Amino acid sequence: MRETILLFHFTDKDRRNRLTRALLPLRMKIKEIPLEDYGKPVGYLAGIKELETEEAACEGEDLSGEFMVMAGLGSDRIDQVLRAVRKSGISVPYKAVLTGENQKWDVWKLFEEIKAEHERMSSLT
Repeated sequence: MRETILLFHFTDKDRRNRLTRALLPLRMKIKEIPLEDYGKPVGYLAGIKELETEEAACEGEDLSGEFMVMAGLGSDRIDQVLRAVRKSGISVPYKAVLTGENQKWDVWKLFEEIKAEHERMSSLT
């Protein structure tokens, strides 16, 4: 699978463009996913075509925050992405790495898991 960054719910065009510019030097595929595709498996959205399912209807609302999923990256490349995001000055609180477990989940399920994890971690500080 090609190294891919999936972006969800980046409604502020300036923020999205700044983030995209910060990631471009890493030479990864950057793909903004529209709401109507949120019902598809996240792995399929990242390019794992074997995960294609029947056309999933858009049955949920938009996400409550900006969300980024990193797919096909090793730990060094994940670190590079996180540094580039930090350097851009844009805070993206909800970030995930595509795994064998979550690649079959739809966007809403993955986002809710990451959001709950983020809230647990924030309550510890």
